[in-house]
Order: sequence, then structure tokens, then C-alpha cells
Amino acid sequence: MPSAKILESKKALVKALNEEISSSLAGVVVAYNGISVADDTKLRKDLREAGVHYMVVKNTMLRLAVKDTQYEALADYFKGDTAIALSPEDPAAAARILCKFADADKSKRFVVKGGFCDGQVMDAAGIKSLSTMPNREGLLSMLAGSLNGIIGGLAVALQAVADKQEEPAA
Repeated sequence: MPSAKILESKKALVKALNEEISSSLAGVVVAYNGISVADDTKLRKDLREAGVHYMVVKNTMLRLAVKDTQYEALADYFKGDTAIALSPEDPAAAARILCKFADADKSKRFVVKGGFCDGQVMDAAGIKSLSTMPNREGLLSMLAGSLNGIIGGLAVALQAVADKQEEPAA
């Protein structure tokens, strides 16, 4: 029978996992069976640089962490050699990096299973769609371009109104 200290440690781990999942904008669950140490090291570095927290945790602990939460459906993905990547700032960061890695994996043993974004559990296809979203800077750029176009059009329209008012009456 496990000691009280071990049980408390497990409860603390489950609580910490639950808090980290709940506070993340998005997360991606992957099967990582058989990737090389070199590939794993590079993947972890890329994720870390993007502000993504990548964890290999016992599936039982992950299932307990999502139990009775909006992410309970994720429990179906926690089977086999599983890792979870959590994005606290850029919702598409983990999806972009992990989908790119999975696409490049010639052995096809690194597989995106599913995940979540904005409170919604997503299947692999949903995560793939999320991976095509631009990063924060890209979105801001697109927004600035759109606003610039609107403001430019408004300026032309206002100038046309002003020119019309200055025309002498016939």
C-alpha cells in the first residue's frame, strides 16, 4: 500500500497538471513512440523557444488532471507513449511546431492525436487546422494592414465629400 507521502505527492502532481492545463490557451497531445534522442532534443528546444511547455507524464495522472473538467474528453488520447504540449501565450504555437514535426517524421511514429484550444477539445484534424494559424505578430500585421486599408478608403471618401462641398454652385 502506498504511503501517505506518496499519495499526497500524486495528488499535488495531478493538481499542478490540472492548473497548468486550465491556464493554457491551447494544448496538443501526441504519440511520440520511437523518436530519436536527437530529434526529441531539437523538438523540445523549438517548443521551449516558442514558450510551449512539453511534458511526458503518466497517462493515469493526465486522465485524473482532466477528470470533471471541460477537457475530460482529452482522456481518450492518453494511451500509449503520450506527451502533452501546453501553450500559455500563443494558442497555435504548439500545434504549428508539433504538426510540422509529425509531417517530417518519415517513420510516422510521431503522431498528433488531438488537443484543445479556447476551451474546446479538438481532434487531430482540428489541431492541424490550428497549426495553420499565423502567430501573434502575423495576426497583428494582418489587422494593421486591414485597418490601413479601411482608413485609406475613409480618407479618400472624406476628401471627395470636402471637394464636393467646395465646388461652386452652378
